[in-house]
Amino acid sequence: MVFASRVIHFTKFMKPMRSIVAALAVTVSGTLAAAEISRPNIIFILIDDMGYGDIEPFGATKQKTPNLDRMASEGMKLTSFYAAPVCSVSRAQLLTGCYGARISVPAVYRPESANGLNPAEITVAERLKEQGYATMCIGKWHVGDQPEFLPTKQGFDHYFGFPYSNDMQQKAKGGPEPVMPLLRDDKVIELLSDAEQSTIVERYTTEAVKFIQENKKQPFFLYLPHTAVHTPIHPGANFKGKSMNGRFGDWVEEVDWSVGKILDSLREAKLEEQTLVVFTSDNGPWAKKGADSGSAGPLRGAKGSTWEGGMREPTLAWWPGKIAPASSCDTVAGTIDLLPTAVALSGGIVPDAPKIDGRDISALLFGKSKQSPREAHYYFSGYTLQAVRQGSWKLAIHPQSEGMGIKESSSDASGKEPRLYNLDEDIGERTNVASAHPEIVAKLQVLADNMAAEIGGGSPAMRRPAGVVANPVMLYPAEDKARGATKKKK
Repeated sequence: MVFASRVIHFTKFMKPMRSIVAALAVTVSGTLAAAEISRPNIIFILIDDMGYGDIEPFGATKQKTPNLDRMASEGMKLTSFYAAPVCSVSRAQLLTGCYGARISVPAVYRPESANGLNPAEITVAERLKEQGYATMCIGKWHVGDQPEFLPTKQGFDHYFGFPYSNDMQQKAKGGPEPVMPLLRDDKVIELLSDAEQSTIVERYTTEAVKFIQENKKQPFFLYLPHTAVHTPIHPGANFKGKSMNGRFGDWVEEVDWSVGKILDSLREAKLEEQTLVVFTSDNGPWAKKGADSGSAGPLRGAKGSTWEGGMREPTLAWWPGKIAPASSCDTVAGTIDLLPTAVALSGGIVPDAPKIDGRDISALLFGKSKQSPREAHYYFSGYTLQAVRQGSWKLAIHPQSEGMGIKESSSDASGKEPRLYNLDEDIGERTNVASAHPEIVAKLQVLADNMAAEIGGGSPAMRRPAGVVANPVMLYPAEDKARGATKKKK
């Protein structure tokens, strides 16, 4: 069923009411009150297809990342921080605090898709707007390219970036080559050729610094999901040939430069002690791409996999004066925890309904706890729950792929379920110890069964609907419809 507005809303009046509440909050506050100054600015930097071993704080040697090194030395490494196997799901999880299966975002969206993140879902941007924050998204969106799904309909005051992955180019009508649409707010302002993608990190960074400068006197939320380092790889002119790892390493080094510019802009504005910055990735490296892919380091698996290498991300948190320098946390956390953490830091409260899966991890960031606020972490591939982790134990209950496009080995342990791994002792998931710990297997199996019944499979008890439009359209006139013409898989 599709309403005339083209979008299915599971709570029809939720957004208007939230807008009224936000407007009242701003009206009551008037000018920036002293209490508001204590609310931190929040910046989430999300890299595309960066592996666990792709930056120096997590073991990289072929590309240099001095700014991320400094970020780690001044802040915290989160070494058990999880996203999802593929990018649309990860982005939806970060934005909503929910597993993709709960909100019907199971896989990657193509251009001109009829589906997207339901606008009735309440994003982190909307929650922070209710607290008086200025909000902006800069970069790759990829949770629906229809007008109803774009950032400006999901709580962001402004948007600048690509609506989906940079390999989803389509030839414009009358144009000589495939292009990517660059949007400002909800309008296409340019169509970029492959060669012109080499400017995109610099342009995103310029926009980010400008946003920080223009909003330094009020609390702000910046979501910066970079196009890099997804293929096709297009480092900027100042970075080509600079690394010891080909063009992939060059682009990682440009990302590092971008992070440095953002941190420097905060220092110049004297905002470093008022700003939380989290750096992470959306999924593991796209190993099939060879020299154009990254490294999962000591982890098994890659993008598209629920092995650790597909979902455990290189993550840093920085907030001078609040987060202890050169600290590290191996407690389980993930992108689903960023929304409740941001809301709690802003002084807001996440209501009990609609249900989210994430929890506030500020106690972990501030070194006040080493206990995860969640009972367990769940590894979904689409709507299939494949594994569950609690503490150091990970139970695989379903066969797992090594990654997108990777041929499985005939000697692969996957397929002999259930499989139990002690990740503290076996980070590479090579030794199945299920037979030695039947009580742990039984305990984790119960958790898995309960979560699978709640949001997994074909008959879930608590899954909310995706956004749907009746007549999806391309954002720009194209030679062929992207849904049928583009064969590349994300």
